Amino acid sequence: QLQLVESGGGLVQPGGSLRLSCAVSGFTLDSYAIGWFRQAPGKERAGVSCIGTNGRRSDWVDSVKGRFTISRDNAKNMVYLQMNSLKSDDTAVYYCAARRWCNRYGMDYWGKGTLVTVSS
Repeated sequence: QLQLVESGGGLVQPGGSLRLSCAVSGFTLDSYAIGWFRQAPGKERAGVSCIGTNGRRSDWVDSVKGRFTISRDNAKNMVYLQMNSLKSDDTAVYYCAARRWCNRYGMDYWGKGTLVTVSS
């Protein structure tokens, strides 16, 4: 059974950093693209960043460019989202998702999410 589990969320002050992790099981990670999405309070879920099977990265939100970095470790079946210089607007539930290719409008498999709260 294909499964994705996020971890690493929490409370952080503005300007701080967090690294989110996505542990995948039930499938061969190197055959799938993995995306990070987020849903802020009162807003729709939106794509943040994605990494393809070839390691190519796509940032879907201009505000995270230069601050967030997605990476993958196929040997460990892990995908990460390093988030630096966090802002209050980054507060959201963050989800990782899988599909054969990156698609900001829909992925096939989803985790349950991890909450990131940026507040002083």
